[in-house]
Amino acid sequence: MVLPVAAIGDNTIDLYLGRDSYSYVGGNAVNVAVQFTRLGRAVRYFGAVGPDAAGRQIRTALTERGIDTDGLVELPGRTSTSRIRVDDAGVRHFESEDFGVCDGYLPDAPALERAAGCAAAHIGLMPGAEPVRRLLADRGVLVSQDCGVTIRPDGYRWMGIAFCSQEAAGIPAERIAADAIDGGAGLAVVTRGAQGSLAFDGNTTWRTAAVPVEVADTTGAGDAYAAAFLDARLAGADVDQAMRMAAVHAAEACTHFGAWPQEPGPVPA
Repeated sequence: MVLPVAAIGDNTIDLYLGRDSYSYVGGNAVNVAVQFTRLGRAVRYFGAVGPDAAGRQIRTALTERGIDTDGLVELPGRTSTSRIRVDDAGVRHFESEDFGVCDGYLPDAPALERAAGCAAAHIGLMPGAEPVRRLLADRGVLVSQDCGVTIRPDGYRWMGIAFCSQEAAGIPAERIAADAIDGGAGLAVVTRGAQGSLAFDGNTTWRTAAVPVEVADTTGAGDAYAAAFLDARLAGADVDQAMRMAAVHAAEACTHFGAWPQEPGPVPA
């Protein structure tokens, strides 16, 4: 029996404003969940939306792709949104993000029990995730997290794989990876945009080049990389093989607008 995988944490509606105005469903945990389905994995998603049109848009996008949304809860407040300004030259500028109900979300005991029945659990943006990682790791689940720039130096405990971004952190990839290992991660994987990616486990360093493509939009490329890397590791690939497979999947994500192929939605008035 092949166990499902879990994606836990953030979702958002990316609002593109300016010369072009449209929206896409996104957020690290949602993007990883969708990419898992594109790789043939059964997925359980755990997160929170508000009782609004944006929340319904996210729920519909997940269910249409066959993702188990029993763990998607509705909380009082606003669904997360990100504002991106598109200028006359077509260049996108990140303006702001309202995390909404995602900011206070943690999975409850029944949700954690369902996540513990998965082969792997990827955690996106979710403040206070350490107890969740510990419980799942203690149950034998391969736990990964998107680290962004918010992880404390000692905050990588119970993280089997730490996914980091050199572009987000703005410091050398080798230092990011070493900090993650020193902080308790089992393996650190650092994406470096067009420079490829680096992985480090405290003893061995692996490097893989990016796959050249004609780029339409880099949104969600790191999330596609994480999903493909985890998928490959669950299938028995070594770190080098998983990095090369992940690089191919991340490159494909750059060839279309949005983090994964989807029809653009409306921008709320």
